Amino acid sequence: MGFYWFGLIFWLLIGASILLFIWGLKKKSLKALFVSGIALILPSLYFLGANNWFRIVVILPLIPLFLAYYSKKRAI
Repeated sequence: MGFYWFGLIFWLLIGASILLFIWGLKKKSLKALFVSGIALILPSLYFLGANNWFRIVVILPLIPLFLAYYSKKRAI
C-alpha cells in the first residue's frame, strides 16, 4: 500500500481552511477569510461528482468568501 498524496493534500487544504476561517473571524481579517474560501474550493469540487446530498458541500466555500466580501463592503 503506497502513500496517497491526493489524500494528504485534500486534508491539509481542509485543515488549513478551517484554521484560517477561525483565525479570520477572530481577527476580522479579510485576507484570511478569502484564502480560507479559496482553499476550500478544490476539496468541495471533489464532492460535486457525488449523486447524493454531498453535493451541498460545494456551497461551503461561499461562506468565507461571502464574509470576506461583506467585511470589505462594510469597511469602505
